[in-house]
Amino acid sequence: MEENTPAPFERGTDGPKVIVVGVDGSDSSWRAAAYAAGLARRQGSKLALVYVQPVLPAGAAMGAPVVDATNEVAEELMAEIRAATERVQGTYDLRWEFHTLRGDPYSGMVQMADELTADAVVVGASESAGHRIMGSVAVRLVKAGRWPVTVVP
Repeated sequence: MEENTPAPFERGTDGPKVIVVGVDGSDSSWRAAAYAAGLARRQGSKLALVYVQPVLPAGAAMGAPVVDATNEVAEELMAEIRAATERVQGTYDLRWEFHTLRGDPYSGMVQMADELTADAVVVGASESAGHRIMGSVAVRLVKAGRWPVTVVP
């Protein structure tokens, strides 16, 4: 093949195979999930929904109630995701999976994107004023430069 000859088109290998989206129950994360689901459906990709359960300082946690609360959020997110997929079952074909882990949201998203060999990452824009100082998860993921990142308002 000559150096200037483009590679032949390969059917079924173009586009993302795995799209990772962060969900936390916020409005922007649900918009991000809806956007990512549409993208995954159109591209024939697997959608990996990720909830990173925050780890609070020991003084604030005061034991199991906070852990139970984060587990409860994960269960509620899973129930909402299942309900949404049941509503479109038969209309849209979408392969998806739900992952939850504990830790810092940025580190958790990086870990899952790496483990799942993500081709794209989708997150909602931060709704927290404090992120102007620390930097949002979305900005940090973009700056990492390891995957295409879409930030949904």
